[in-house]
Amino acid sequence: MNITQVIKSFSKNYWMACSMELFERWAYYGMFAVLALYLTGSKDTGALGFTQIQKGHMMGIVTFILYFLPVITGSIADKFGYKKVLFVAYIILTLGYFLMGMVTSYTSVFIVFLFVALGAALFKPVISATIARNTNETNSSVGFGIFYMVVNIGAFIGPIFASKLRVHSWNYVFIISSTVILFNLLLLIFYKEPKREKTTDSLIKVIVTVFRNIFEVLKDFKFVIFLSIIVGFWTMYWQLFFTLPTFIEQWVDTSIIYKNIATLSPFLASKIGNSDGSISPEMIINIDALYIILFQIVVSTLVMKLKPLNSMISGILICSIGLGLWFVTQNGMYLFLSIMIFSFGEMASSPKISEYIGRIAPKEKTALYMGTSFLPLAGGNFFAGILSGNVYTQMSDKITLLKTEVSARGLKIPEISDSFTQNDYIEQASQTMRMSKQELTQFLWDTYHPSNIWMVFSGIGVFTALMLFLYDKLLLKSK
Repeated sequence: MNITQVIKSFSKNYWMACSMELFERWAYYGMFAVLALYLTGSKDTGALGFTQIQKGHMMGIVTFILYFLPVITGSIADKFGYKKVLFVAYIILTLGYFLMGMVTSYTSVFIVFLFVALGAALFKPVISATIARNTNETNSSVGFGIFYMVVNIGAFIGPIFASKLRVHSWNYVFIISSTVILFNLLLLIFYKEPKREKTTDSLIKVIVTVFRNIFEVLKDFKFVIFLSIIVGFWTMYWQLFFTLPTFIEQWVDTSIIYKNIATLSPFLASKIGNSDGSISPEMIINIDALYIILFQIVVSTLVMKLKPLNSMISGILICSIGLGLWFVTQNGMYLFLSIMIFSFGEMASSPKISEYIGRIAPKEKTALYMGTSFLPLAGGNFFAGILSGNVYTQMSDKITLLKTEVSARGLKIPEISDSFTQNDYIEQASQTMRMSKQELTQFLWDTYHPSNIWMVFSGIGVFTALMLFLYDKLLLKSK
């Protein structure tokens, strides 16, 4: 089949699932793309002023739970019906996003974020299972590729709205995410409940059965090794959202990027930039989603005949190269090329993970197996949180490095508090050290080399690709 025939082969329910995925990703990434900035930004900007470690722990633990729960929620959907579970998920997400903008203490934000994670965990396996049920061996590569492209359309739109709205108030970010989810409640009217194996067992028995089935699945040594290896890919990948926005905010003068874009297109610069002549970090990382929207079908078509594992290995290596190149220089314009390299690797590898697991999943247990596919995502988020929190603090956090320098010079500057913000600390440090803010940033960059952390992340990706290669050659004994 050619690409036109493949696209025509998809059912209405496939396209309905893609549409609901678009709106859910719009809401989620509209919040998630700016979450690291919101959690750690200086309080005088309306952000919460948490430490990088607090941010890393919150984002890592909550997203770990978000991606672990589909192991259970997939079978809950099989019992009660996909449509009912989607309805509950949308209600939880609508309330959760709204409440996230209302609370400010670390504990309360943590709890509400967990509530959002529950809604997302109910949603994810149902949509993935719908896609898997509506594709087959002849169209699954393109089918999952289109689905991944749709994910990124939502992931592209969301941060644009968030970036423009947070200038006025951070609360608007969460309000728009809450509102967007309401569209899915309307789409749910047209969603057709797929045929599934019904059970009269109690919910507790269903959950017990889930863990028994998972135990049976995880007795497959080769499959467990595969899932464990893929944790490395997601640990590397999630730094795009856990670490990169904060890194750009702290170390990159985005006004240079704005001026270069304005030289080519003043209109485009005015639309993506801010009134002060800068560009928000989330708008920069958003080009990853743009590249995927533009090229995902092309890449999926190119790798359609490749073994999923070969496509994954190649893609992860390309991702690692792009990641390692992100900050070879402090020139922000260089990010456009390095993120492009990263995104092409992502396009070749990420959809293939779902396709690989979807192919080996028995049709009657599709939701359960697709739920199991979220285990590497859970582990990857957890370790990404540790790296973006503890490791980033030691290697790259501007405030931490500045405190180290202040201490080494024996300078007396008040500790950061509600009344003395991060921006106040930087301002007083630059005055005391007789440097402009730009000079201070350059001094810390040259002295402490914060960009070295990207070599750590890149190394994780290279190691993951190597382990997949050995897995293919030694355990699967492929030629």
